[in-house]
Amino acid sequence: MTDQTPRNILVTSALPYANGPIHLGHMLEHIQTDIWVRFQRARGNRCIAVCADDTHGTAIMLRAEKEGITPEALIDRIRAEHWQDFQDFLISYDNYYSTHSPENRELSELIYTRCRDNGHIAVRTIRQMFDPEKQMFLADRFIKGTCPKCGAEDQYGDNCEVCSATYTPSELVNPRSALSGATPVEKESEHYFFKLPDFNAMLKDWTRSGTLQPAVANKLSEWLDSGLQEWDISRDAPYFGFEIPDAPGKYFYVWLDAPIGYMSSFKNLCERRDDLDFEEFWKKDSTAELYHFIGKDIINFHALFWPAMLDTAGFRKPTGVYAHGYVTINGDKMSKSRGTFIMARTYLDHLNPEYLRYYYSAKLGSTVEDIDLNLEDFVQRVNSDLVGKVVNIASRCAGFVHKFADGKLASTLHDRAQYDAFVAAGNEIAEYFEQREYSKAIRQIMALADRANEYIQENAPWVLAKQEGKQDEVIAVCTQALNLFRVLMTYLNPVLPEMAGKAAAFLNIEDFAWHRAGTPLLNHNLNAFIPLLTRVEKAHVDAMVEVSKEGDTTVPAANAKAKSAQAAPAPKDAKTDKKAIKEPAAPTTIQFDDFAKVDLRVAKVVSADHVDGADKLLQLILDVGEDTTRQVFSGIKSHYQPEDLVGKNVVLVYNLAPRKMRFGMSEGMVLAAGEGKDLWVLEPNNAIPPGTKIS
Repeated sequence: MTDQTPRNILVTSALPYANGPIHLGHMLEHIQTDIWVRFQRARGNRCIAVCADDTHGTAIMLRAEKEGITPEALIDRIRAEHWQDFQDFLISYDNYYSTHSPENRELSELIYTRCRDNGHIAVRTIRQMFDPEKQMFLADRFIKGTCPKCGAEDQYGDNCEVCSATYTPSELVNPRSALSGATPVEKESEHYFFKLPDFNAMLKDWTRSGTLQPAVANKLSEWLDSGLQEWDISRDAPYFGFEIPDAPGKYFYVWLDAPIGYMSSFKNLCERRDDLDFEEFWKKDSTAELYHFIGKDIINFHALFWPAMLDTAGFRKPTGVYAHGYVTINGDKMSKSRGTFIMARTYLDHLNPEYLRYYYSAKLGSTVEDIDLNLEDFVQRVNSDLVGKVVNIASRCAGFVHKFADGKLASTLHDRAQYDAFVAAGNEIAEYFEQREYSKAIRQIMALADRANEYIQENAPWVLAKQEGKQDEVIAVCTQALNLFRVLMTYLNPVLPEMAGKAAAFLNIEDFAWHRAGTPLLNHNLNAFIPLLTRVEKAHVDAMVEVSKEGDTTVPAANAKAKSAQAAPAPKDAKTDKKAIKEPAAPTTIQFDDFAKVDLRVAKVVSADHVDGADKLLQLILDVGEDTTRQVFSGIKSHYQPEDLVGKNVVLVYNLAPRKMRFGMSEGMVLAAGEGKDLWVLEPNNAIPPGTKIS
């Protein structure tokens, strides 16, 4: 069930640019990375994951200027926001750092000087558009004008979004600076170039070595065969970044020091951990593995410029560079007007992060194909697979084990061959995870979940429980099913770490390390079952989309160096904002006599079911003692599955006047604590007989 020799692995994700918030497009990559990292750790390998904010460039400088703060203040704030989003999506980076760091300056200067000293840096004068009002050179994206091909207005300085023509800024009709509106002029400047053509032969071999996906290698071969061009690695002041050694007023282009941020983030981690050695992972002859997870739009930087710089600077090259496609939502590009340009924080305000982790994993393969987040399919798949199949196994069986065996599993398995088959399937599932074929792994896991549910259905412990003398058989069936559930959660642990943590607490085990799945839990005491995951409510998805229509108009692209910066809107004044949250009023006090009128009693849930046509209600049949039952409709559907409640004691407001509803008569109220996303039904000790008064 595990690898023989633990591997040393360093993993990175592309660095988010520090000019805007994280959105669901970013999250595809970071979730993909995290699943692979968690899988490696579960297999017993030492797998370190690092990332950082990409913090340099003109866009950062301009946004800070617009907000009236320093670039340092801006990037510190954005980094804190990014890190909080990643933590809340359960991303397990060992270090999340910044490219504006002493380590990154040191390593950038080191790599540059080695490239220079080895003869791979050229210096020559170029002509470039200059803003006479802002007194700065303009990148193509900061120049706008009329397309010289089709006449479309307000087009960027390098390509037309209407006719797709490409051109130089000097060819634009009526060009203007997007920063000041001034007419740009051509001006000479001395620039520094990395001689990428020097590495053409090396890169031809390296890109065909299995390091890249075949489609990526094929694309790069077109560039390699046609001849590589020298790469401009300098920018003129004013610029937020690191100044080039021995070149006053010249700064490293952001894409030179950005990938070096992988090294500096790891170096910073090594300085704080005694068990890690920087050279062990980055020296030329390192036996450790190094993997980059990136978007397909930045493959040229990672598979051409980056390995060439590393090679001449005396560092190792990546073991693998894994590119993924883009995210579409409901079949289209993310759109603000449709509410599908969804920020990570907006999602987290409405939905469980593990829903998205699971859905992305169910769609992701090892290719660079785009994936679609279809919101209707998202709701259906999460509810069907996770709640209806996986959680269902545990929730259907836990109560019987506690009722008939005080929470202790049987001493033998009911069907050892079936259990061994589930364990053996882990070899294929592990290979799918290793190769980043997550969707294939998920299909295999869900096929096993179907088989486990079929086993429960065929043996029907709820029927056996009603038959005299069948209690041992009930425990045998439930022991089998819960051990199958434990194997399934081992496979799902990299995808659903929070749910796995709850499942481990219920099963009373330390963790879901892969190698432990081969040994079943027998004569083993379980803890009380707790709800592992609630259903996705479409109303919450709709609310998320609606809020996204009203959100920030900034376009925070995954690698937004190609986008102009735009400040986030200022917060509204709470005095004038109609949606401002009001302070809750102080609770009204009551006399003891008022309280004494409320008759609270312990009731046991005999059955629970969904209510057709009701989004929030569950129908509960409660044993209230003296062979009497009551029906209560309770608005807890978004927090509990019916099977989670059966057999539990609850608190019933016994003397509440019955209320006629269109679904039937509701004869009381079940008490719960909390509100919104966090709500718990109050559960008296199960030893208390139904009907007992609470006083």
